[in-house]
Amino acid sequence: MSVIPLEHILILASILFVIGFVGVIVRKNTLYILMSLEVMLNAVGVAFIGAGSVWQQADGQVMFILILTLAAAEVAVGLALLLQMQTRFKSLDIDLLSKLKG
Repeated sequence: MSVIPLEHILILASILFVIGFVGVIVRKNTLYILMSLEVMLNAVGVAFIGAGSVWQQADGQVMFILILTLAAAEVAVGLALLLQMQTRFKSLDIDLLSKLKG
């Protein structure tokens, strides 16, 4: 069995993170921003799992489970926000979030 070097894993995780970061910065649609955040969280998870695999430790997998838990909470709150925006403004434009103040 061949072992993938840690540098390759970190390069893949960095590329995924940059793609997600660019998606967060460039997009104006809230749904695309949430999907880009998910890509960023998955990139961090790939880095943790790769490092744990190279170092023969289960810590990377434990951290990935915590990241998945955080992502599930983020999706729940984000989708509630999307539903509220769609109901009130009939749009998912991120600039409309400033009008959601009570």
